[in-house]
Amino acid sequence: MKKLFLFSLVILFAFRPAEKQVQVFLIGDSTLSTKKPGDAPETGWGMVLQDYFVSENVSVQNHAQNGRSSKSFITEGRWKAVLQDLKPGDWVFIQFGHNDQKDKDTSRFTAPNGEYRKNLIRFVKETQAKGGKAVLITPVMRRRFDEKGVFFDTHGEYPAAVKAVAAELKVPLIDLHAKSGEVIKTMGPDASKELFMHLDAGIFSRTPKGLIDDTHFSVYGAAVMASIVAEGIKNQIPDLAKSLKHFGTTDKYVYELPKVLVPVFKKDTFNILSYGAKSDGVQLNSPAINKAIDACSAKGGGTVLIPDGFWLSGPIVLKSNVNLHISKGALLQFSDNYDDYPVVKTSWEGLDAVRCQSPISATGVTNIAITGGGIVDGAGQVWRSVKKDKLTDGQWKKLVASGGVLDKDQRIWYPTEKSFLGNNTKGAGNIAAGYNESNVAEFKDFLRPNMVRFTNCKKILLDGVTFQNSPAWNIHPMLCEHITLTNLTVRNPWYAQNGDGVDLESCRFGVIDNCTFDVGDDGICIKSGRDEEGRKRGVPTENIIVQNSTVFHGHGGFVIGSEMSGGVKNIFITNCNFLGTDVGLRFKTARGRGGVVENIFVSDVNMTNIPGEAILFDMYYMAKDPVPQPGEKNELPVMKSEPVNDGTPQFQNFHIRNVVCKGAETGIMVRGLPEMSIKNINIENAVLQSNKGFVCIEGENINLKNVSFFTKDKTVMQIQNSSKVTMDGIKYSEGRDLLLNVTGDRSKSIKLINTDEKKAKKAVQFGGNASEKVFSRN
Repeated sequence: MKKLFLFSLVILFAFRPAEKQVQVFLIGDSTLSTKKPGDAPETGWGMVLQDYFVSENVSVQNHAQNGRSSKSFITEGRWKAVLQDLKPGDWVFIQFGHNDQKDKDTSRFTAPNGEYRKNLIRFVKETQAKGGKAVLITPVMRRRFDEKGVFFDTHGEYPAAVKAVAAELKVPLIDLHAKSGEVIKTMGPDASKELFMHLDAGIFSRTPKGLIDDTHFSVYGAAVMASIVAEGIKNQIPDLAKSLKHFGTTDKYVYELPKVLVPVFKKDTFNILSYGAKSDGVQLNSPAINKAIDACSAKGGGTVLIPDGFWLSGPIVLKSNVNLHISKGALLQFSDNYDDYPVVKTSWEGLDAVRCQSPISATGVTNIAITGGGIVDGAGQVWRSVKKDKLTDGQWKKLVASGGVLDKDQRIWYPTEKSFLGNNTKGAGNIAAGYNESNVAEFKDFLRPNMVRFTNCKKILLDGVTFQNSPAWNIHPMLCEHITLTNLTVRNPWYAQNGDGVDLESCRFGVIDNCTFDVGDDGICIKSGRDEEGRKRGVPTENIIVQNSTVFHGHGGFVIGSEMSGGVKNIFITNCNFLGTDVGLRFKTARGRGGVVENIFVSDVNMTNIPGEAILFDMYYMAKDPVPQPGEKNELPVMKSEPVNDGTPQFQNFHIRNVVCKGAETGIMVRGLPEMSIKNINIENAVLQSNKGFVCIEGENINLKNVSFFTKDKTVMQIQNSSKVTMDGIKYSEGRDLLLNVTGDRSKSIKLINTDEKKAKKAVQFGGNASEKVFSRN
C-alpha cells in the first residue's frame, strides 16, 4: 500500500502541468509599439520590456500600434482581439494620449475628461471581467524646450485624467509622464536628443536626409523608458516584480543597469589603399591612414578600411564619426622606431605627464570605433624593461645578447640607455616634477605610451579586434562616456611591466562584454586618477558593466585601483573567469589616494590557480607585484593609525555572490587602515579552496554567508581589530586545529552562527588583548 502511494505521488508530480506563464498585454500608441525592421533605429519601449522579465515566467504581448488613440484602438477591433486572447491572471498595460489629442481628426480625438476617460474605464473593467488585471500608464513625454532651454509639457489634462481613473478604480498607476519628464529635463536640451530620433543624414536608409523627431525613441531612449515602467512594476506590482530579471545573481535588476550609447556610422568606405598605403612591412603607412581618417570625418564619417595585409604604421589619430575597420586578415603593426612617436601632454598612472604619443589616440571626439577581426601590435618589446626573475635562464641570455642595458645588479634589462636613465630619474615625465615636451629628450625612450588612448571622447566602440604587445597599458579611455568593448582579445607577455589589459579612468557608462585578456599586469582595471591630482579632477568612474569575460593571466582579474582618487561607484560584474591571475577580485588603494569606492556588485565568478588572494581588499598597496618573485618577499605593512584627511581612501558597500575558486594562497583578505576600516562587505555563496581561509584586519560590518573554506592552514579564519563581523553558515575542512582566531583590543561584535564547530579541535581562540565578550554564537 505504501509503495502504491509513493508511486501515485511520482505519477502526480511527473504529469503536473508546468507553472503557468503570465502574459502582459501592451495596448497603446507608437511610443511603445513594435517597429518593422525598416523603421530602425526607431524603437518602442514595449519592444524592450521583455528583456527586463524572466521570459519563462512572463511573456510580453505588444499590441500597441502606431498612430492609435484610445478611440481608434477600439473602433478598429484591436481591443476586441486582445480580449479574445486574455486569460485569467494576465495583465493589460494601457498607455494612450498622444493621438487622443488630435482634435482635427474625429476618428482619433477624445476629450480628456470625456471619451478618453470613458475608454480607460472600459479597458480596465473589461480586463477585470475576463479575470485579468489592468495597469494604467500616463502618456510618455515629448521632448520640448523653448528658445531659452526651458522644458515644457504638451499633454494638457490627459495625464491627470489617467491618474483620476486609476484612483477611482483602484488599479496600479505608472506615472511615465512625470518620470520621463524628469529624465528629459535632467539630461537637458542637447543630451536628451539621444533619447529620440535625431539622426544624421546618410546613416539609415529610411532617413537619407536625416531626421529630427522628438516624439519617438531611439534604442537608447526606449530602454530608458522601459526601465521607468519596470521600476513602477517593482514598486507597485509585487506579483509581477517577482519575475523581473536580475543581473547575474546579484540583487540588482537588469532594468537598473546603466544604459550605454553605441556609435553608428554612415555607409561610406574609405580604403587606405586609395590614400597611398602599401602592405609591404617597409613603408610607414600612418600618413596614408591619417589622410583617410581626415577625409572620412570631413565628409560626415563612415568606415576607414584597413584591408588584409601587413601595415606598418606610426601613430594614428581617430576623428569624429570614423570607424577604423581592421580586416580579419590584417596586421596593423606599429613602428619600433622611437623617432616616429613625438612627445605629447597626456597622463601616466593617474598623474599629468608628458609621454610619447600613443599608437592610436583620440581627443575630444564623438562616435568612434575600431572594429574587425584583425590584429593591432604595439611593438612593446622595444619599450619595456624586463626583470630577470620573470624569464628563464635561456630567455634572459637571449634578451641580454640582443643589446640594451643592465642595471648595476644585473637583474633588470633596459632596451636603451635613455630608457635606463628615465627609469632611474625620479618623477621622469611628470608635469608636477617640472617636465614638459622640450626637456625630456635625454630619456625619451623611457616615456612609453599606452597603446590605445582616448581622452574626453563620447560613444566609443571596440569590437572583434586583437590588441597585443602594448608599450604600456593596452586600452586606456580617460574622461570618456558611453564605451562599449566587446569580443576583444587583449594580450601581452606575462612579464610585461604595466602591461594592463584595459583601464577605464574617470569614465561613465561602459560595457565590457565577451572579452579575453592574457596580460602582464591587471586584466580589467577601473581607475580615477591619483592622489591630489585625481582628487582635484574629481571625476569618478561609474556605471560600468563587466560580463562574460575571461582573464587568463595578470596581476588581477577584475581590479579597482590603486589610482582611484576621484572615486569609483556603481560597478556591475557577472559571469567572469580568472585563470592563473595573481589575484582574482583585487581592490587596492593606499594612504594618500583619497577617494571613495562604493556600490560594487559581483556575481558568478570562477577562478583557478590563483597564487595570491581569491578576493582581496587592501589599503596597503605597495606598487609591487601581488605575488613575490623567487628570492623576494612582501614585507608586512606597519599598521599604525594616522590622522584622517583628504588623502584617506574609503572602501564600502561591496556585494559579492556565487564565487568558486580552486587553488589560492588566501580565500578572502580584508586589510583596512586603523583610521579607516573597510566597511559593508557582503560575500555570499562562495566555495574557496586555498592555503589560508579568511583574514580580516580593520574591517567593519563584514558579512560572510554560506562560504566554504577548504584550507591547508590549520586555522580557518583570523580576525584582528574588526567589528560587526558575522559568519553565517561557514563550512570548512574537518580536523582543523582552530576555526576562528580573534585578536586586537578593538575587535567587537563578532558573530558565528549556523556553523558546525565540531570539525575543529578548538572553535574560537582569543589573543592580543581581544576579549571573549566581543564574541557570540547563534
